[in-house]
Amino acid sequence: MTEKQYHIDLAPGDVGRYVLLPGDPGRAEKISRYFDNPREVAFKREFRTFTGTFEGIKVSVTSTGIGCPSAAIALEELIKVGADTFIRVGTAGSLQKEVETGHLAIATAAIREEGTTRQYIPLSYPAVSDLDVLFALRQAAEELGYPYHLGITHCKDAFYTEVEGHAAQQEFNEALWKTWLRANVISTSMEESALFVIGSLRKVRVGAVATIIGQTWAGKPIGKSVDPENAIKTALRAFTLLEGR
Repeated sequence: MTEKQYHIDLAPGDVGRYVLLPGDPGRAEKISRYFDNPREVAFKREFRTFTGTFEGIKVSVTSTGIGCPSAAIALEELIKVGADTFIRVGTAGSLQKEVETGHLAIATAAIREEGTTRQYIPLSYPAVSDLDVLFALRQAAEELGYPYHLGITHCKDAFYTEVEGHAAQQEFNEALWKTWLRANVISTSMEESALFVIGSLRKVRVGAVATIIGQTWAGKPIGKSVDPENAIKTALRAFTLLEGR
């Protein structure tokens, strides 16, 4: 019997080649309801996995928890059990006025302002989405008629440094946020850079689509609860487009 991966508790055959990656274990269950015949195959630590089919394709969803360290672990171990195409389905804060709450942010690349990927490769190495996945996500959003934005996302380790008065180096952080705003960065979240870097290093396909839930540029990183349905449907449609190619 093949030994299961230490953290995600999965073995080869437990997942499809296509895997959605939300952060929240509860959202993993929500996503599984879009599958035909979903079954929960593992739930260990923050890593909860369901597998089923979607339009005849074997697909899975695994929650990664919050942040790059646990997302990196999930991706590394999912690759070991046979998955090769991944889409992060999460939430993000907007860094541009036109990127409104409820819109989708499809990441072309990520700013590596986190610590995990520095232990993989120097910062001069870019964190970029796989082009096939990126274009499939864009086509899917257009077909479904969802408002979306394509661009660079920002990735961080500390969520509450977005909130005024929470960081000792407040002035430095404020200047940095203004820099990303002027640089046309569309959103900020906490996982994409690790997923993109590891995807490139391991030669697997990784993309990301996020639902905007707050206006970080205006000091409101969490504005209101938004149903991630549009992002989920966009990612699943992207998988069918990739399978068709």
